Amino acid sequence: MKVIILAVLMMIPLGLQAQDGRPWERYLNEVMTAEDAESEAWERTYELLCELEQHPLNLNDVSREQLEELPFLSAQQIEELMEYRDRYGAMKSAGELRMIRSLGDAQRRLLTYFIYIDDTESPRKKSLDDLLRHGHHELTATMRVPFNKRKGDEKGYLGDPYRHWFRYQFTYGDNVKLGLVGSKDAGEPFFAHRNKWGYDYYSPYLQLKNIGAIETLVLGNYRVSMGLGLVMNNSFGLGKIAMLQNMGRSTNTLRAHSSRTDDYLQGVGGTIRLTKWLRSTAFVSYSAMDATLNRDSTAKTILTSGYHRTETEMGKKHNLHALKTGGSLRYEAHGLHLGMNALYVHLDRSLHPGTGTLYKRNYPLGQDFLNTSLDYGYVCHKLALNGETALDKSGHIATINTLNFRLSDEVSMMVLQRFYSYKYTSLDAQSYSDGGRTQNESGIYLGMTWQPSPKIRFSTYADYAYFAWARYQVSQSSHSWDQLLQMAYTGQHWNFGARYRVRMKQQDDEKKKALENHWEHRGRLSAEYTNDGGLGCRTQIDGGYCAYGDGEWGAMISESVSYTREWLRLNAGTGYFRTDSYDSRVWLYEQGPLYTYSMNQFSGKGIRYWLMARANLGKNLLLTAKIGITDYFDRNQIGSSYQLIDGSSQTDLDIQLRWRI
Repeated sequence: MKVIILAVLMMIPLGLQAQDGRPWERYLNEVMTAEDAESEAWERTYELLCELEQHPLNLNDVSREQLEELPFLSAQQIEELMEYRDRYGAMKSAGELRMIRSLGDAQRRLLTYFIYIDDTESPRKKSLDDLLRHGHHELTATMRVPFNKRKGDEKGYLGDPYRHWFRYQFTYGDNVKLGLVGSKDAGEPFFAHRNKWGYDYYSPYLQLKNIGAIETLVLGNYRVSMGLGLVMNNSFGLGKIAMLQNMGRSTNTLRAHSSRTDDYLQGVGGTIRLTKWLRSTAFVSYSAMDATLNRDSTAKTILTSGYHRTETEMGKKHNLHALKTGGSLRYEAHGLHLGMNALYVHLDRSLHPGTGTLYKRNYPLGQDFLNTSLDYGYVCHKLALNGETALDKSGHIATINTLNFRLSDEVSMMVLQRFYSYKYTSLDAQSYSDGGRTQNESGIYLGMTWQPSPKIRFSTYADYAYFAWARYQVSQSSHSWDQLLQMAYTGQHWNFGARYRVRMKQQDDEKKKALENHWEHRGRLSAEYTNDGGLGCRTQIDGGYCAYGDGEWGAMISESVSYTREWLRLNAGTGYFRTDSYDSRVWLYEQGPLYTYSMNQFSGKGIRYWLMARANLGKNLLLTAKIGITDYFDRNQIGSSYQLIDGSSQTDLDIQLRWRI
């Protein structure tokens, strides 16, 4: 029966009318690779875009730093937007975006989901009465209800099997943001064990903007990014395809942490405008971290999963504390920027990873860490240069530099060079890399975009990386290759996409005496039709081949449909997958409730299908419910250890209620 349902959905004509619930999600699906899909950085990007969609920016009042939060804009596009506003004054309509020559048609449409145009000048002084009368309240509560018992639910987990969270936020324009997030994962105790205050995780935050010379002030939990991330970055991600979109620009942002991920600072931070061209950022944070301990009570490994479901996991909760303080001084004028950045970290336990293992020998060690850097750049209409060079306290170097230039309105090219010493250490660095760490890597990245017409865009890159020291599953120096070619057609109603990627990375052979080249091929085809309201659908085919060992195949064909009628929106999707093993697994991006990132991976043989309904219950209430089912044909058990499900099917229900005034 389920196979029949799948076949019927696959045969639905593509010529139906559609309107995606969040059209910008197509951007994420277009630029994410397999590595991005498993990265927390993209989960943060998704939540940021959700936030900006719910609270769009006034393009006539937006700052350069706020525009830098949009991951699809390049430094040249931001420079042209700011220059246009300075030269011609406030925009009267979004149609004026066509005057920004560097903005393509697809980017203009994407930008309209996160901005609005208001040319009325807002009063500089805002009273408490204005805040109370014109501020907006939003309360979102979400719960996931599983329909299958896991092994840990019966014995092992400390709490109930339900995952739930809430998010309250008060906003007043772009000036005030006050909120609280509470969250627990399935299996974590609620008002029990060490969670006597209810949720396992809380994130309070207050963000104020444009208070005299104070550009930004944050209290509570917040995020910081400086330069290209060689010293400090827990705010943005640098995926390989997304890199072609924003052309490797740097960013300096300080903003409240309103998500459920554990990578945050806790304390106070601020950015002050010293002069028209000079601003300074400073912050101080003291926060708890999860860590495994050695027998001598030193910290062995810093953990970021955030799970506290079992006695073992709970024993690792908040047993390490970190004091972090730092800041930046940044000069920006006439397309030139120059910044100095610094970060000092003190841990209350000494960090001693298992350095007896070869690939861990240069991991961060000790209690005190200091990183400093210089970031620099120049932007004009045809050319953009960005870079950052950093030192740790022992003088080891890391540097990343990007150069992009527009050969014409249709063709842009980019070169990225990075060198991260295998001895360079930083606890908070996150920048572009092939190996996943800002350490032990040097390489060159070449990318190009060609837009022969407003509707067609070709993107391609080639990336070579060399790793001087051993890595996980690689006991000697190694290298990797990565190439991609992608085409996107964006019409008024039709959208087509095609992608082919080939990647080679070296790993130890079975005897660990020599390296083997592991080649991986992946491709995608997609077709979508969109219009204003009604029915619609999207078809996508993903496939891959791992050309090592005996060779392994993996493929998935998926279909999603949507229906909108006044107060009701329905979305449904299904996909059939078949892979030879976990190495040839496939990924499927699904729509989910607001602020809920939904990227699933599948291996083996089976079907995934889901149905989501959104209903406006009056003016201020929105109810969302989503049920998802995965049926496997090649197993009688799903998962392992405490996550083991005794059966071949897994079902989950997500329910979300949002109240907004």
